[in-house]
Amino acid sequence: MSSPETQAHDAVDLIRTKRDGGRLTGDQIRWLINAYTAGGVAEEQMSAMTMAVLLCGMDREEISHWTTAMINTGERMDFSSLRQADGSRRLTADKHSTGGVGDKITLPLAPLVASYGVPVPQLSGRGLGHTGGTLDKLESIPGWQAALSNQQVLDQLDSIGAVICAAGSGLAPADKKLYALRDVTGTVESIPMIAASIMSKKIAEGTDALVLDVKVGSGAFMKTAAEAAELARTMVALGTDVGVRTTALLTEMNTPLGKTAGNAVEVEESLEVLAGGGPEDVVELTVALAAEMLAGVGITDVDPAENLRNGKAMDTWRAMISAQQGDPDAALPKPKHEHVITAAESGTLSKLDAFAVGIAAWRLGAGRARKEDPVQAAAGVRIHAKPGDEVTAGTPLLTLQTDEAERIDRAEQALAEAVEITQQAAFSAPELISARITAQDL
Repeated sequence: MSSPETQAHDAVDLIRTKRDGGRLTGDQIRWLINAYTAGGVAEEQMSAMTMAVLLCGMDREEISHWTTAMINTGERMDFSSLRQADGSRRLTADKHSTGGVGDKITLPLAPLVASYGVPVPQLSGRGLGHTGGTLDKLESIPGWQAALSNQQVLDQLDSIGAVICAAGSGLAPADKKLYALRDVTGTVESIPMIAASIMSKKIAEGTDALVLDVKVGSGAFMKTAAEAAELARTMVALGTDVGVRTTALLTEMNTPLGKTAGNAVEVEESLEVLAGGGPEDVVELTVALAAEMLAGVGITDVDPAENLRNGKAMDTWRAMISAQQGDPDAALPKPKHEHVITAAESGTLSKLDAFAVGIAAWRLGAGRARKEDPVQAAAGVRIHAKPGDEVTAGTPLLTLQTDEAERIDRAEQALAEAVEITQQAAFSAPELISARITAQDL
C-alpha cells in the first residue's frame, strides 16, 4: 500500500469534492477504483464516496470513467476469432434484464437469436430475494453445468451459437467488491452506480450489440417509469460511448411475466415457448428482444417468431443444454407439496402483484436471502389467471409448490394483498413494452 506522500490523489479530498457537488476527473476516478480494489482506499472511505454519489450524482462523463475503471480492474473477453464461412467476423449480441418475477426470457431468447447465426454469449447470475436467477432455473435440468472456462464459452459459441453460463470472477472484480459494499451501506439505489455495475460486466464481456430489458413496476428494482427511463438512458449512453450498439426497452413488471415463477416451472414454460406455444406476454417480449438483438448486428429482414414456430430455436436449445452436460429430455423436478389458492369471489381479476408473487416463490424455496443459500429446483408458483381474466369463486388462482410443507404458510401470507377482483366488466391491461430508448434519444 502506498504511503500518503506517494499517492497520486487523496481519498478524503475526492470524497469532499463529490460531497460538495463537484466533478471528479477521469484520472481521479481511475485512481480511486484501482486503489480501492487493491486495498489502498479503506472501506469506510469508499462508503462515504458511494453515499456522496448517491446524494449528488455523476454526469455522463464521470459515469463513463467510473465504468471503464471498473472494467480495467479485470479481464476482457474477446470473441473476434468467431468467423463466418467467408472469413468475416461474426458479431455477437447479448441481453440484460434488470430483474423481475417470472422473467424467464433469457432461456428461450438466447437459442432463438443464435438460430439466426448470431452468437449469444449470455453471462448470467443467480437469484437474490424476490427476483429469480437464470442459472438457478437452468440448474433444475439434470446434469446442466453453469461454470465454463473462457475457452469453453468460445468453443460453444463457435459450434452452437449460444451459451448461458456464470460470469467468471475475472470480469470487473472492482464491481464485485463495490456491490457488496453498496449492499450494506444503503447505496444500492444510486442510478449511476447501478448502471456502472451492470455495464462494466456487459462491456467486459465483449459483446458487439446489447439490448437492455429495464423492468418497471412493483416487482422490479425501478418502481416508476421515470426511474426506469433514467437508468435506461444512462446505460445506453455507457454502451454507446464505448462503441457497443445499445438499446433499451422499458417493460412492465407490476404483474409477473407468464404463468410461472420459480425454477423448474420456468424452464417448463420456456420449453412451451420454444415449442411454438407459451403465454402471450412471454412470447411477445422474447420476440421483441430478439428483433432488437438481431437489428443490433444488422439483421432486420426476419421475423424471430418464425424460428419459434419451425423448431429451429428448439434445436439450438437442445444443443446448448447438451453441450453443458444437461439432459434436454430429462424430466424436470416435481415438488413434494402443493397448495392451491382459490378466488374468493367471481369477477374480473384486476391485480396480481408481481412483488408479492416473487416473495411467495422466495419463501417457498425458489430464491435465497444470502448468496450462499441453496435453492429448491421444484419450488415456485403456478399462475392460473392473469389480470383481465374472468374468474369464478372457488376456482384456482395460484398453486404454491415446495419440498418443505412448513414453508407454505409464510408464502401464503405474502400473497394476502396480492390479488384484487373487480365486478367492473371493462379492464385495460398496461402495455408490456412502454418505451424504447436508443442512442438517438440521449
